[in-house]
Amino acid sequence: MARNDYEIEDLTITKTTRRACGGGTWVAGRINDEYRFEALVFPEHADNPDWEIDDSRISKLWISRIKNKETTFNWDRGLDMPAASAATQAVVDFLCAGIAEHVYGK
Repeated sequence: MARNDYEIEDLTITKTTRRACGGGTWVAGRINDEYRFEALVFPEHADNPDWEIDDSRISKLWISRIKNKETTFNWDRGLDMPAASAATQAVVDFLCAGIAEHVYGK
């Protein structure tokens, strides 16, 4: 397995929007001014574990490169498009490790 040397140096949350029905919060932002993302994050784990990425409380996650607007990852209650690169996978892993805690404080 190749070592991933991509470093996350800057996370910028540009918008959070609580959903009116069904719970959850949409979070939009940027990583290192290189990637854009939108994630649907919940305060609790999904009833069906297959609907969230690992144990992250993220049920939807879209990532694209800012430079060329190319989608590099997409998850919508299941994997639609795997990470296009090790750098994108690092972004996915970073968001999964803490975006829910950042939004909900738990």
